[in-house]
Amino acid sequence: MSGTEVELEQDKAKYGLLAVSISNVAIVVVAVVGVWRLHGDTSVIVGILTAAFTAVSSMTTAYLGIKAVSNTARSMTLGSA
Repeated sequence: MSGTEVELEQDKAKYGLLAVSISNVAIVVVAVVGVWRLHGDTSVIVGILTAAFTAVSSMTTAYLGIKAVSNTARSMTLGSA
């Protein structure tokens, strides 16, 4: 791998992680505002927090899964070249 390809992979990893982090923060902010606006209705608060947890977990797992598959495919391609 040349220097530019390594830098490109590093940039893709940084910006992908940044995008996932920003979306997770946005989900948390929306959940907190939703809980704050409901003034203690526990059944709805549990629903909001469950949905927020599911969304954050799904986003993070999808990013890590795609990144792992991408790294594996790249290493297999470089190994056979």
